[in-house]
Amino acid sequence: MPKKYPPIVDLAIRAIEDIKGLEVQVIDVHKLTTITDHMIVCTGTSNRHVKSIADNIIASAKESGHRPMGVEGLDSGEWVLVDLGDVVVHVMQVQARAFYQLEKLWDLPEPEPVAAKPARKAKAAKAARPKARAAARGAKGAKRKKPAPKKRR
Repeated sequence: MPKKYPPIVDLAIRAIEDIKGLEVQVIDVHKLTTITDHMIVCTGTSNRHVKSIADNIIASAKESGHRPMGVEGLDSGEWVLVDLGDVVVHVMQVQARAFYQLEKLWDLPEPEPVAAKPARKAKAAKAARPKARAAARGAKGAKRKKPAPKKRR
Protein backbone atom coordinates (compact mmCIF):
# COMPACT_ATOMS: atom_id res chain seq x y z
CA MET A 1 0.00 0.00 0.00
CA PRO A 2 1.58 3.32 -1.03
CA LYS A 3 2.17 5.98 1.58
CA LYS A 4 -0.17 8.96 1.73
CA TYR A 5 1.72 12.20 1.07
CA PRO A 6 0.56 15.82 0.94
CA PRO A 7 -0.56 17.01 -2.53
CA ILE A 8 2.62 19.02 -3.19
CA VAL A 9 4.76 15.91 -2.57
CA ASP A 10 2.59 13.84 -4.91
CA LEU A 11 2.85 16.60 -7.54
CA ALA A 12 6.66 16.58 -7.35
CA ILE A 13 6.81 12.78 -7.53
CA ARG A 14 4.57 12.74 -10.63
CA ALA A 15 6.72 15.44 -12.27
CA ILE A 16 9.85 13.38 -11.61
CA GLU A 17 8.28 10.17 -12.91
CA ASP A 18 7.03 11.97 -16.08
CA ILE A 19 10.66 12.65 -17.09
CA LYS A 20 11.87 9.20 -15.96
CA GLY A 21 13.75 10.29 -12.84
CA LEU A 22 15.43 7.35 -11.13
CA GLU A 23 15.56 6.11 -7.53
CA VAL A 24 12.97 8.52 -6.11
CA GLN A 25 13.08 8.62 -2.33
CA VAL A 26 10.83 10.70 -0.06
CA ILE A 27 12.17 11.53 3.40
CA ASP A 28 9.90 12.90 6.13
CA VAL A 29 12.02 15.48 7.99
CA HIS A 30 9.38 17.48 9.86
CA LYS A 31 10.67 16.19 13.22
CA LEU A 32 14.31 16.92 12.31
CA THR A 33 14.14 20.48 10.93
CA THR A 34 11.87 23.49 10.62
CA ILE A 35 13.06 24.22 7.07
CA THR A 36 10.65 21.83 5.37
CA ASP A 37 8.41 18.83 6.01
CA HIS A 38 9.60 16.49 3.24
CA MET A 39 12.68 16.06 1.09
CA ILE A 40 12.65 14.22 -2.19
CA VAL A 41 15.90 12.89 -3.62
CA CYS A 42 16.06 11.52 -7.15
CA THR A 43 18.68 10.74 -9.78
CA GLY A 44 19.14 11.94 -13.33
CA THR A 45 21.45 10.21 -15.80
CA SER A 46 23.13 13.38 -17.19
CA ASN A 47 23.18 17.11 -16.61
CA ARG A 48 20.58 17.55 -19.36
CA HIS A 49 18.35 14.92 -17.72
CA VAL A 50 18.74 16.57 -14.29
CA LYS A 51 17.80 19.98 -15.76
CA SER A 52 14.77 18.48 -17.55
CA ILE A 53 13.50 16.85 -14.36
CA ALA A 54 13.93 20.09 -12.41
CA ASP A 55 12.23 22.13 -15.16
CA ASN A 56 9.29 19.74 -15.16
CA ILE A 57 8.95 20.01 -11.37
CA ILE A 58 8.99 23.82 -11.62
CA ALA A 59 6.44 23.87 -14.47
CA SER A 60 4.11 21.42 -12.70
CA ALA A 61 4.30 23.42 -9.47
CA LYS A 62 3.52 26.69 -11.26
CA GLU A 63 0.57 25.10 -13.10
CA SER A 64 -0.93 23.98 -9.80
CA GLY A 65 -0.43 27.39 -8.17
CA HIS A 66 2.69 26.58 -6.11
CA ARG A 67 5.39 29.03 -7.07
CA PRO A 68 8.86 27.68 -6.20
CA MET A 69 10.54 29.62 -3.40
CA GLY A 70 13.97 29.01 -4.94
CA VAL A 71 15.93 27.00 -7.46
CA GLU A 72 19.68 26.35 -7.22
CA GLY A 73 22.11 24.58 -9.54
CA LEU A 74 20.06 24.72 -12.73
CA ASP A 75 23.02 26.14 -14.68
CA SER A 76 25.41 23.24 -13.99
CA GLY A 77 22.91 20.39 -13.87
CA GLU A 78 24.97 18.24 -11.52
CA TRP A 79 22.67 18.86 -8.55
CA VAL A 80 19.52 20.96 -8.74
CA LEU A 81 17.58 21.93 -5.65
CA VAL A 82 13.94 23.02 -6.05
CA ASP A 83 12.41 24.57 -2.92
CA LEU A 84 8.62 24.28 -2.93
CA GLY A 85 8.20 25.26 0.73
CA ASP A 86 6.77 22.15 2.36
CA VAL A 87 8.94 19.97 0.13
CA VAL A 88 12.52 20.40 -1.09
CA VAL A 89 13.46 18.37 -4.15
CA HIS A 90 17.07 17.36 -4.83
CA VAL A 91 17.69 16.18 -8.40
CA MET A 92 21.22 14.79 -8.62
CA GLN A 93 23.49 12.96 -10.99
CA VAL A 94 24.66 9.52 -9.87
CA GLN A 95 28.14 10.70 -8.77
CA ALA A 96 26.80 13.61 -6.69
CA ARG A 97 24.17 11.45 -5.03
CA ALA A 98 26.72 8.77 -4.14
CA PHE A 99 29.15 11.38 -2.79
CA TYR A 100 26.74 13.44 -0.63
CA GLN A 101 24.45 10.60 0.53
CA LEU A 102 21.62 12.90 1.61
CA GLU A 103 19.47 9.94 2.55
CA LYS A 104 21.89 8.99 5.32
CA LEU A 105 22.10 12.59 6.50
CA TRP A 106 18.35 13.10 6.87
CA ASP A 107 16.99 9.61 7.50
CA LEU A 108 18.15 9.47 11.11
CA PRO A 109 16.45 7.41 13.80
CA GLU A 110 14.44 9.45 16.25
CA PRO A 111 16.35 10.20 19.46
CA GLU A 112 15.15 8.46 22.58
CA PRO A 113 13.58 10.77 25.15
CA VAL A 114 15.83 11.55 28.10
CA ALA A 115 14.16 11.41 31.50
CA ALA A 116 14.70 14.44 33.73
CA LYS A 117 16.63 13.73 36.92
CA PRO A 118 15.11 14.72 40.25
CA ALA A 119 16.31 18.04 41.65
CA ARG A 120 17.43 16.47 44.95
CA LYS A 121 20.22 14.49 43.32
CA ALA A 122 21.53 17.60 41.60
CA LYS A 123 21.65 19.48 44.91
CA ALA A 124 23.43 16.59 46.61
CA ALA A 125 26.04 16.52 43.86
CA LYS A 126 26.69 20.25 44.29
CA ALA A 127 27.08 19.84 48.05
CA ALA A 128 29.65 17.07 47.57
CA ARG A 129 31.90 19.21 45.35
CA PRO A 130 33.58 21.27 48.13
CA LYS A 131 34.32 18.09 50.06
CA ALA A 132 35.96 16.53 47.02
CA ARG A 133 38.06 19.65 46.49
CA ALA A 134 39.21 19.62 50.09
CA ALA A 135 40.14 15.95 49.84
CA ALA A 136 42.17 16.68 46.73
CA ARG A 137 44.17 19.35 48.59
CA GLY A 138 45.02 17.07 51.45
CA ALA A 139 43.58 15.68 54.65
CA LYS A 140 43.72 19.00 56.47
CA GLY A 141 42.69 21.07 53.47
CA ALA A 142 46.05 22.82 53.37
CA LYS A 143 46.62 25.14 50.47
CA ARG A 144 49.43 24.57 48.05
CA LYS A 145 52.48 26.73 48.46
CA LYS A 146 53.53 28.84 45.55
CA PRO A 147 57.04 28.14 44.30
CA ALA A 148 59.64 30.72 45.24
CA PRO A 149 60.49 33.17 42.45
CA LYS A 150 63.71 32.46 40.59
CA LYS A 151 66.62 34.75 41.35
CA ARG A 152 68.19 36.73 38.54
CA ARG A 153 71.91 36.54 37.98
